[in-house]
Amino acid sequence: MSAEVETGTIWGVGLGPGDPDLMTVRGDRLLRGARHVAFFRKAGRPGQARRIAQGLIPEGAQEHAMEYPVTTEIPVSDPEYNRLLAAFYEACTTRLTALAQAGEDVVVLCEGDPFFYGSFMHLYMRLVDQVPVQVVPAITGMSAAWTATGAPITWGDDVLTVLMGTLPEEMLAQRMADSDALVVMKIGRNIDKVCRALQSAGRYDAAWLIEFASMPGQTVQRLAEAERRVTPYFSIIVVHGQGRRP
Repeated sequence: MSAEVETGTIWGVGLGPGDPDLMTVRGDRLLRGARHVAFFRKAGRPGQARRIAQGLIPEGAQEHAMEYPVTTEIPVSDPEYNRLLAAFYEACTTRLTALAQAGEDVVVLCEGDPFFYGSFMHLYMRLVDQVPVQVVPAITGMSAAWTATGAPITWGDDVLTVLMGTLPEEMLAQRMADSDALVVMKIGRNIDKVCRALQSAGRYDAAWLIEFASMPGQTVQRLAEAERRVTPYFSIIVVHGQGRRP
């Protein structure tokens, strides 16, 4: 009689902001010992997570690319966007569950922190009641961005607000005006709207643009000096708080 196979674990491993040296010790250890490595990518691209992990994946490990059916081709407000992505996440869940039920551990590479606006969250919520799932937290991209400016993002009682550039302009401006320190993500094609909102809130001149934080090609400059030329994906805007200090 054959022994029952012990279910494997799905590991959502945060890779940090982009520099492999900024990974956690646990993340590095799990990746170097992995037999199965899964990662998200756009069709036809190697994928940023896979690029960060280059040289860390053991020889002989089986790689599982999970290719998005859509990224920016249609607006997120289109019902078809959610339908396509939901079906994609369900298919990925089925694939990973099969590996875990066969007794295999799988390391899923996650840019930044897995629970901070990452794709892995959508897998986690589908997997957590089916197979063992563990999450390894990591440094976020915004942490690398404000560190690159050489100034603290918050002081004393400063309130930090993280905003998505996809939000309506009026909401962006209101949130920007109400907070002490700001991080604005998902800028890309929303740059004009974000700039207008910052101007309406009186925060434009204090804003910094960081592109490719902690990665090759990192740039740090005042947003006003960038002339709205912004890298579509790896760009973050920060406004530092100026609160209480000794």
